[in-house]
Amino acid sequence: MPVNRNALIRFRTIDNCLQNRFRKWTLNDLIDACSDALYEYEGIDKGVSKRTVQADIQIMRSDKLGYNAPIIVVERKYYTYEDKEYSITNIPLTDQDLNQLMEVVEILKQFKGFSHFRELDGMVQKLEDKVYSSKTQTESVIDFEKNENLRGLDYLDDIYKAVLKKQTLELTYQSFRARMSSTFNFYPYLLKEYRNRWFVIGVPENVPNLLILALDRIQELKTTDLPFQVNQKYDLKNYFNQVVGVTITENGQPQEIQIFVDKSNAPYVITKPIHPSQKVLEQNDDGIIISLAVQINFELEREILGFGESMTVLKPERLRTRIRQRLEWALSRYRLDE
Repeated sequence: MPVNRNALIRFRTIDNCLQNRFRKWTLNDLIDACSDALYEYEGIDKGVSKRTVQADIQIMRSDKLGYNAPIIVVERKYYTYEDKEYSITNIPLTDQDLNQLMEVVEILKQFKGFSHFRELDGMVQKLEDKVYSSKTQTESVIDFEKNENLRGLDYLDDIYKAVLKKQTLELTYQSFRARMSSTFNFYPYLLKEYRNRWFVIGVPENVPNLLILALDRIQELKTTDLPFQVNQKYDLKNYFNQVVGVTITENGQPQEIQIFVDKSNAPYVITKPIHPSQKVLEQNDDGIIISLAVQINFELEREILGFGESMTVLKPERLRTRIRQRLEWALSRYRLDE
């Protein structure tokens, strides 16, 4: 049966609602959610009728579109999925779907390697792997890094939409160093991922400086109708160019860091640079000396310490002393057991 765009938006909205098991969904709640979604995506402001949503639920329960959604009503009032892992996005693809997707993959693969399409590389590889495993009914041959237990990911979509729509957020946040949480209004400008951890960058109300907040430290979040303060001060596109990670010193300048890497780890550092500014200054039988042009921060120190005895900071002296002290502290902890 043909399905129009509005119906697909309603199906997806109902699916998203029923997957959210932290809330109980009445029929009126689903009607409101579908109405909001149609207004957001299509500009339709007349709302959705009760009869339409009831019909949508019946279609989703049926085999007409291949969904066979296990939608049940609990307490004679609340709609949910009987199978908490179910989603209409997880239904198996038909052979025709898979063949068409394989054709799309082959087309996209032609762009891999071109600088303008370099960002597509990972996406194409993921799609190719997914289609292949579905088509052959075999296990996936690629295991991408993920952390499904990471807190704060539930806020990712809401923050993403707030950035796009320039909406002010009200956040309740507690950093690792704070004894208590605080609630404040926040203007989000950018989402950033580093080592499978997500951050939102923006400015709190009545605060002049940029703030970087970890999503896993957010306790509550909601959008508000307060006027949004547009970013006119920061070049966010290049904001993280001079650091490893996300910790930035305001008005801080990058420094030349020189590091010796022994020969056993040199190939790893050459093939996977610590930072885009990395250059190989010297290379001999003992190893290599690399240079970085970055600010000194926590993530840089952690990266160096992660290589243990294989790396030695040569300059600047402040960083060299800091790394030596941290290694001495680490060694002293082992000496306590002697």
